[in-house]
Amino acid sequence: MAEMQETTFAPDYVVPPGEILDEYLESAGMSQTELAQRTGLTAKTINQIVRGKAPLTQDTALRLERVMGRPAHFWNQLEAEYQEALARARAAEAEREQLGWMKRFPVKKMTELGWIADRKDKREQLDELLRFFGVHSGREWAEVWEHHQVAYRQSQRFQAAPEAVSAWLRQGERQGQARTCAPYDAKAFHALLKEFRGLTRERPEVFQQQLQERCANVGVAVEFVPALPGSRVSGATRWLTAHKALIQLSLRYRSDDQLWFSFFHEAGHLLLHGKREIFVEGGNGLDEEKEAEANRFAADLLIPPQEWEVLIGSGRPTLEQVRAFAERVGIAPGIVVGRLQRQLPPPKGGSL
Repeated sequence: MAEMQETTFAPDYVVPPGEILDEYLESAGMSQTELAQRTGLTAKTINQIVRGKAPLTQDTALRLERVMGRPAHFWNQLEAEYQEALARARAAEAEREQLGWMKRFPVKKMTELGWIADRKDKREQLDELLRFFGVHSGREWAEVWEHHQVAYRQSQRFQAAPEAVSAWLRQGERQGQARTCAPYDAKAFHALLKEFRGLTRERPEVFQQQLQERCANVGVAVEFVPALPGSRVSGATRWLTAHKALIQLSLRYRSDDQLWFSFFHEAGHLLLHGKREIFVEGGNGLDEEKEAEANRFAADLLIPPQEWEVLIGSGRPTLEQVRAFAERVGIAPGIVVGRLQRQLPPPKGGSL
């Protein structure tokens, strides 16, 4: 004979104490009006209890004990079990909503990158995601992240997914918080930017470490965070504290022009704009004037205006002229090529 498996009955419905009370009234041949008279309660109160619209209080339980002949703890127990069942039902519904909310995030990629642990149990995976964001539920996430005060640049050709963007921003925040930085020094940071022009000629394995270490010495955490599917972001700027700033780069574009322009653009926000500013390029709340200021700051610092005028004064330069110009002003040729492609019409049959 097969051994029977123990099961737990968990109904998906709850019975209010009022239904039990109504059955006792019917059995006793007593109307709700008569019960109201005998207990000293209003007919409306009795009706709301019967319909499950009002709780059965301890005072009501004592009155029913005298009228209906069942002890007060019987009625109190019915109410307690009913309220517990309601709480469990609400929790189950909230959990279903939360698990649906989690599906909106690139959880698989986040686990591959090591941002959160990979859990087989969906509830445990949900806990991992909520702890990652430091919020109690998806409702708090929406409040904190969908309207998060952060300046970031994104492609104008695509609509970024807020879930992916928020995860990317949060990881940058976590990395930045973990990095030790000196108090922010605007003058020292600005001076460093001029020196960094030379770093544009170095390989990533060389310039990334120098960029991070030297910026940390002047109060700016520079964090490289891989872009998530749907994030569409290349850089972000925010203040972690009053004395510590964060520049976050996704390396979504690894070309000299895109990477360095993003860095100097974000640096421009730090130096030109307030600590509570919101900049979302291509999205709601975009401050076009301040975005343009950051763009001009990046362009002029990478290639001084007077040098740029010399380069294009005789028309579109050749590749050999670009290389010679980049060598003379001390920046990567790709930065010059990128600016030419953005600002000058494409040549007929040429690549610049």
